[in-house]
Amino acid sequence: MFGIIRPCRHRLTARLRADWTAHLCGLCLALRDEHGQLARVVTNYDGLVVSALVEAQVPDGGQRRAAGPCPLRGMRGASVAKGGGAHLAASVSLVLAAAKVRDHVEDGDWAFGHRSIAGGARRLAGRWAEQGGATGQRIGFDTAVLLDAVDGQDSLERGIRTGDSVLAATGPTEEATGAAFAQTAVLAGRPGNMAPLREAGRLFGRIAHLLDAVEDLAADAAAGAWNPVTATGTALDEVHRLCVDAVLGVRLALGEAEFADGTLVHALLAHELEVAVGRTFGLAGHRPPGEWPGRQGAAGNPHPGAYPGHGMPPPGYQPTGAPGPSGPPPPGPPGPYGPGGPPAEEPRPEGWMYPRIHTPPRRRGALHGCAVALFMCVTCQFCCRDPFPGPWSGTRRDGLCDCSCDCPCSCD
Repeated sequence: MFGIIRPCRHRLTARLRADWTAHLCGLCLALRDEHGQLARVVTNYDGLVVSALVEAQVPDGGQRRAAGPCPLRGMRGASVAKGGGAHLAASVSLVLAAAKVRDHVEDGDWAFGHRSIAGGARRLAGRWAEQGGATGQRIGFDTAVLLDAVDGQDSLERGIRTGDSVLAATGPTEEATGAAFAQTAVLAGRPGNMAPLREAGRLFGRIAHLLDAVEDLAADAAAGAWNPVTATGTALDEVHRLCVDAVLGVRLALGEAEFADGTLVHALLAHELEVAVGRTFGLAGHRPPGEWPGRQGAAGNPHPGAYPGHGMPPPGYQPTGAPGPSGPPPPGPPGPYGPGGPPAEEPRPEGWMYPRIHTPPRRRGALHGCAVALFMCVTCQFCCRDPFPGPWSGTRRDGLCDCSCDCPCSCD
């Protein structure tokens, strides 16, 4: 799965984690139901944001359906999102995936440099773009703006020269994401939200495009591929400033929209978007709480965007010593988890499909441990179950997906 918004379990409450998973699984199942099993590979973290936006604007909450056991959920069932929001997310995801595949083919990345593979990839991208358009048409969303953005990107890039603004390359992406965000207001029956959500989407697209360019700098330089940051000669400090300003713009735009329950949307598009910027520019990671970096303002105080949470210290942060230029940040509004930080983990179902975590740990023999390890591997419990028991030692361990997060916790 790909995307810039990848929330860590330590930054969301149990309810918000359940809602986020409901939208992710709803997107995946919408892709499967509409276009078959292969389409599920385009499931991405950013696409589910539009599903969450639709549900956030509906007064009585979004539509949900029961889903059966899935290996990616540790063979557990779940209540997942359905309806127009999930289908809009599926439509956007298919078109985004088609654009990514075409981009890799044009650049000759990895195996796409082989003619036979490149030809098959082009046909697959064309099919995904067509399927995305069909899904969008069923819910009243014209994906032409997305396809035009993809088709016009190459000609736009050829006209960009050194000294031009790097934002000259992000225009089509901004227009496409703005249209997708505005469509959520139509599906939710809130036409008054179209303008602010279009602006939020436009800035979100700018951030996504710039972060993708920064992350690909080394690979593009090695391959001789086109990159907007290199092509325009823009300094990374300037790209960082543009991203920080865009995050603030997203916050302000969301503040102008009306939501029935905007908690998850705020957590994703305010807090997590800021974390994504920090992660890309090296301002986030598994650091002790007192070692989070701070950018200095004119008066020597940390910049409001120096800490995830828009000026907030990381959860559990306790300043040591006298405050200085790199001391604790100024107080800010409470994060999505509220006072006291995220709650303790909820109890999980256990059984023969869900090996128990015993205290103290119970060791398994070599053969028994191998069998348990194989079963937990094929059911994705090593990455998607958190916590899980070591197959041989029985020791409690954190899920691999969660341990790759960048939250300010020790993750012991």
